[in-house]
Amino acid sequence: MKKMINGVESVLEESLNGFAKAHQDIIVLNHQPHYVTRKAPVKGSKVALISGGGSGHEPLHTGLVGKGMLDAACPGQIFTSPTPDQMMMAAQQVENGAGVLFIVKNYAGDVMNFEIAAEMLDCAHETVLVSDDVSLPKDHSTGRRGVAGTLIVEKIVGAAAEAGADLATCKALGDKVANATASMGVALSSCTVPALGKPTFDIGDNEIEMGVGIHGERGREPMDLSSASEMVEHLATAINKELMPTSGQKILLHVNGFGATPLMELYLVYDLAAQFFAERGVEVSRSLVGNFTTSLDMAGCSITVTLLDDELIQYWDAPVHTAALRWGC
Repeated sequence: MKKMINGVESVLEESLNGFAKAHQDIIVLNHQPHYVTRKAPVKGSKVALISGGGSGHEPLHTGLVGKGMLDAACPGQIFTSPTPDQMMMAAQQVENGAGVLFIVKNYAGDVMNFEIAAEMLDCAHETVLVSDDVSLPKDHSTGRRGVAGTLIVEKIVGAAAEAGADLATCKALGDKVANATASMGVALSSCTVPALGKPTFDIGDNEIEMGVGIHGERGREPMDLSSASEMVEHLATAINKELMPTSGQKILLHVNGFGATPLMELYLVYDLAAQFFAERGVEVSRSLVGNFTTSLDMAGCSITVTLLDDELIQYWDAPVHTAALRWGC
């Protein structure tokens, strides 16, 4: 294992310190317990949006804290859920009279700990559960995983909260976006968790893992290495089958890198995916390409599609100012 770290035990603390210094105009880092809050003042009473999850997926979630998006994020240890006390204290810090909305990826630890934190709060609160990974069946024992579609939910609901939407409206909007979003990823290599010191799973030089999870979980099936066109066809077909967009439907197309894939390849994937949907009469109205929901040093990418309407387009286009996303400000 070759990593630019001082030690397994200190990597998260040192990384968060660097993140806070680099973006001190946007966020404030709290220690013991760790959570990040936005620095931009809130006008009046506003629904507080909070998310979080294991570290190793940066810039999700800490990089999405700021005006027009999250009010706070709770980073756990690498690929490990944050604790309820992190979530509760972050909520108490940012709640200002309009209630708290938790945005939670569907992983057992995240769901359980956010539920515990919510039960300890004495303010109004709701939860949006994101389960956009269509590599798993709908009737999977633990449900589908929450992956890159989480960013889409956070951005759109964040804009609504910034515009003054109440808690019930933000909750309904979050569920709407989550239900209109589907993702699927493919890995060319495994990731290496520092504490483990070796790749999470074995993969041959001429193999890919189709439908991989963002924590290094094995995918839907190992497949022979193929062309980018064939890989995109496989991913986009699964997403298209899930969402079934009709001709003329507007979509947001998000190509997300897992951490070790060059932008050159991500844009190539985007071009192929855009062609796939254009051939079916679907209009790619909005786009996002880059490393946003990563898996440490995994090579590969995911494709995410969200079905859009005028309301969702308006909120997607609304100003945002975070470490990882910023436009219109």
